[in-house]
Amino acid sequence: MAEILRRVGLSRQTMLARVARFNELKGSDGGLPDSRMSGSQRVLYNVIGFQPPKADSGAITSPVGDDAARRAAIAISEGFNLGFCRARPGNGPMMHNHDTNETFIAITGRWRCSWENERGEVEFVELDPLDVCSFPAGAARRFENVTETGNPDEESILMFVIAGDAPRAEYTDQAMAEIEAAGLGGQSEDAR
Repeated sequence: MAEILRRVGLSRQTMLARVARFNELKGSDGGLPDSRMSGSQRVLYNVIGFQPPKADSGAITSPVGDDAARRAAIAISEGFNLGFCRARPGNGPMMHNHDTNETFIAITGRWRCSWENERGEVEFVELDPLDVCSFPAGAARRFENVTETGNPDEESILMFVIAGDAPRAEYTDQAMAEIEAAGLGGQSEDAR
């Protein structure tokens, strides 16, 4: 039997450029419309991909925000993107959607994944470490750290994988109205 799929040999230097060490990642706590909203503070780490999307309007952004989109630890475009979110309990993004699939994997702590059902009502499931929740394109969703045990100031980590080469995110009209009513924008600031 002969191999069918294309195979390539890779140098060590090429492979080392495709390795990301968690303790060396540069996070961003800004660049998204809700970055300064109470209950939305978080640090996002762009590990793989998340190239800035071509925006149709000012409401369209990278799922990790403009800052993190420019500094992927592994800057490739191979059909998927991977990142981490670090947040204290009670924090996560406001309701938004993507033009591709988004899958969450709880790494530490407990995370709530919420979505709007077919009647526009919000439902949710909670994830413990290593549990997975996968949203299809177009579903309005959000996630929030709901860890109740231990130090209330301790951050937990959620991994997210989003399909596509330059995925786009858009906050719901209600989320944008709340952000505008608070007089806040998505000003970016670098974090840890």
